Amino acid sequence: MLARFAGAFVTVTTILASAMTLGLAQPIGAQPYPNKPVRLVIAFPAGGSIDTLGRILAGKLSEEWGQNVVVENRPGAGGNLGAAAAAQAAPDGYTLHLGAQTLAVNVTIAPHQGFDPVRDLEPIMLVATAQDVLMVAPSAPYRTVQELIADAKARPDQLNYASLGPGSSAHLASVLFAQVAGIKLQHVPYPTGMSQAVTDIMTGRISLWLATVGGALGNVQSGKVRALAVSGHARSEALPEVATFKEQGVAMEEETTWFAFFAPKGTPRDVIAKVNRDVARILAQPDIKARGVTLGYRFIGGSPEELASFLKNEIAKWAEVAKSANLTVR
Repeated sequence: MLARFAGAFVTVTTILASAMTLGLAQPIGAQPYPNKPVRLVIAFPAGGSIDTLGRILAGKLSEEWGQNVVVENRPGAGGNLGAAAAAQAAPDGYTLHLGAQTLAVNVTIAPHQGFDPVRDLEPIMLVATAQDVLMVAPSAPYRTVQELIADAKARPDQLNYASLGPGSSAHLASVLFAQVAGIKLQHVPYPTGMSQAVTDIMTGRISLWLATVGGALGNVQSGKVRALAVSGHARSEALPEVATFKEQGVAMEEETTWFAFFAPKGTPRDVIAKVNRDVARILAQPDIKARGVTLGYRFIGGSPEELASFLKNEIAKWAEVAKSANLTVR
């Protein structure tokens, strides 16, 4: 009897010791991340290509984490306003930023904003790139890119293009197009959103518009605008009937629009790793892959270190473009 009691006592003691050891492995009161809602800051108005992608990912992350991931649109200052707001948030993982190529170009064209993406943000993942589509009004006389270029050369500075403002994807893509084609175009910014720009391109008030395939798809398919070309090395799966710039003799293979996850500088490495891992799993889901094709995204993925290297290369590339095109924001 005594031996059995002693054995039982040893067993109970061992269990209690193990439980105490496990308890000491985590701080008292610690809970897995995230244990409250997460804010996803997007530095552009609702309804655009980056906003659409952000809301798709926010919905999936909410399901994955069991916590709401709330999109907060903070447009202004060419993307600097929202990016700065995200960078200045507490580095605890509860503010994330879905940024775009404006992060790379604004360092050069708007340095007075006092924000530096390398210094002030932690890279998480390069999520996607997006092909651009060159559009004109249905009434425009152009059926090919070369016809548009010929008219622009005959009438320097007479054709105009729309964008959300300096440093936005449409602005950068249009600057590159003008440089490659050897033409001069007038920039018309729409900083409060692209809804009026859509109307203006449909009516011909705006001569041309280079927007992401996802943002333009509905209007192209409905015939409200005419698509002349898409960027990239191959045709868009969403618009297979539209030839690439390259097919038409214009070197616009690069996809100038990209989207990436960042967090405030100093965010814990385990949080960065978890967000990276969970977003990668979401991008691999069949329904998300199919949605990406429809919206013209090319999902990339990769490590935080790869995004850090990509961002530095993009800053150098756009600094060269900005210098050659004399792009500045005062």
